Amino acid sequence: MEDEEAAAVLRAVGRQIKMWREAAGMKQSELGAAIGYSEEMVSAVERARRIPKPDFLDKTDEVLGADGKISAMTEDVERARYPKKVRDLAKLEDEAVELGAYASHHIHGLLQTQEYARELYVMRRPPYTDDEIERLVAARMARKSVFERMPRPHITFVQEEVTLRRPIGGKMVLRRQLEHLLKMGESRTADIQVMPTDREDHAGMGGSLQLLKMGDGRALGHLEVQFLSRLTSEPREVQVLETNYGMIRAQALTPRDSLAFIEKVLGEET
Repeated sequence: MEDEEAAAVLRAVGRQIKMWREAAGMKQSELGAAIGYSEEMVSAVERARRIPKPDFLDKTDEVLGADGKISAMTEDVERARYPKKVRDLAKLEDEAVELGAYASHHIHGLLQTQEYARELYVMRRPPYTDDEIERLVAARMARKSVFERMPRPHITFVQEEVTLRRPIGGKMVLRRQLEHLLKMGESRTADIQVMPTDREDHAGMGGSLQLLKMGDGRALGHLEVQFLSRLTSEPREVQVLETNYGMIRAQALTPRDSLAFIEKVLGEET
């Protein structure tokens, strides 16, 4: 495991499953046969070497007669599946009262459809395994809970025009992604702006950025490039990011004009 918090959750789950299995007088091989998993998988889960899927927990709960006590750990296990840096960022996003982001290479993670996100992870090199892709996509989709909580934070995005045209996953995946952007913008879930490629003045040439303003007044900046992710609370750095993001928003199309622009691009993809 990449962090102790997730490892602790999996050790606790493994111990519980082992206790219930032994109380039922079953061997690992017998439990595996009863729930449709191998003895090796049961052993790995009990030793916190593998992350059990919800199906594994639900079937184990039923076979061992745990009356929901094992299934109840599903949510904690699912969170443990996500990379630590994703969990940390999701926690901050969930606590923020204001969130703003500029995306220069692809659609921002909070705006991505599931199939678009999957295609992004599939093309990464060195390649991820299927399990890793599943885990990363699930983590990205889980971050979208920020749009559902009340009171809803003020959320803004600026998307570089090229991100609307790059056919990641193919034209149909892109088309559904653009339709999703329109739905988000029209529902006022978030203010989405487009930075046209023909802009001569552009404050975002330093790359993508994300800003979070917390309820206690703190401001944080998040930067990600290649395989590196960095969160900063240093006031001078955050101030520079805030200034740049303000200029980026001023230079981009308005939210209304941006929706019209996205519709135009969508029509071109038909």
